[in-house]
Amino acid sequence: MQALPHSTSLPDGHAPRADHAIDQLAALTAQRDREMLDVSLAQGVMELLGANSVGVYRLLGQEGEARHWMCGGLARPGQLTISDSPWADVDTLSREADHPARQQVLNSRALTQSELPCTTVEDASHRFVAVLPLMVELGSPGVLEVHTDKPLPPGALRPIQTLLKVFANFQNLLESSQRDSLTGLLNRQSFDATFMKATMPIVEEGAAERGGSERRTAPVTGYWLGVVDIDHFKRVNDGFGHLIGDEVLVLLARIMRQSFRHYDRLYRFGGEEFVVLLRAGSEEDAMGAFERFRLHVMGYPFPQVQHVTVSIGVSAVQHHETPNGAFSRADQAVYQAKHQGRNQVICYEAEVRSGAMQSEQSHIGDVELF
Repeated sequence: MQALPHSTSLPDGHAPRADHAIDQLAALTAQRDREMLDVSLAQGVMELLGANSVGVYRLLGQEGEARHWMCGGLARPGQLTISDSPWADVDTLSREADHPARQQVLNSRALTQSELPCTTVEDASHRFVAVLPLMVELGSPGVLEVHTDKPLPPGALRPIQTLLKVFANFQNLLESSQRDSLTGLLNRQSFDATFMKATMPIVEEGAAERGGSERRTAPVTGYWLGVVDIDHFKRVNDGFGHLIGDEVLVLLARIMRQSFRHYDRLYRFGGEEFVVLLRAGSEEDAMGAFERFRLHVMGYPFPQVQHVTVSIGVSAVQHHETPNGAFSRADQAVYQAKHQGRNQVICYEAEVRSGAMQSEQSHIGDVELF
């Protein structure tokens, strides 16, 4: 990613040029990668305002629990735009209470602009800070934080507020197009693009600074694919009706969100089939995460149905493979779990090692090679 050129500071009382604002709108709405959308916003606003830094910060976590700020994009003149790693451990991120101005803006839904105390500002060019809300219907709420060497005039802030409204509308459209309408999980159509990222080699930057909090030693890509199938789901629909069946699906999606980390990708592929793209350092770590989820489902008191279990098949994601390859292996492991009595987690690679399953590499289509 290349750094964008830095525009000159705006004179008091002047707004960004209309053609510049339109160019930034065009750049934003051309994005289809949700994670790159925040980066584009930070870069665009820095260009428009000639600011000394512009950051997009998202609040991770549910209300009532410890929440943290993740940087989606931080743009500075003459530098590459950076962001927190999507798989960063939340405990290494800033706590919600560490930034009261951001909290205030999210609560009031109104921008604030203030002068920072001289004792807290290392660089005079960051003396003034304007914080604007990013209010979205889907996804994590957030703020836009702009640092300048002098206060931004109203004429400069108004176009940015309009830009943020368009940004919020576009983000909501992008999010809704990528999510299952019933459960809110990611949908099948969004799976392929995310999966292709997972097949690229992982570059572990800043591992020492994170104090080794990552799931350890990446094996292949560091990702594992889990296929989750609800046991005897047809009995739920037949015995309790489709409304109760839908409630089970919604509650299962909630348990998934609570069981996995914020950077793990959760999908509903349709019916009672769910998929998890999990980042883990080893087979043991991956199996532990899926086993915890299985136990959470088994112990949850579903209304009317009461007892629901899941069968889970897991497989390691290989470098540069197709989504169908990993899904096929995990799906075979689900079949094995069903065959062995359901309500269990089966790892494809472990089954191959034990001889219980035959590796796909020994077949081409239906022709056995060995």
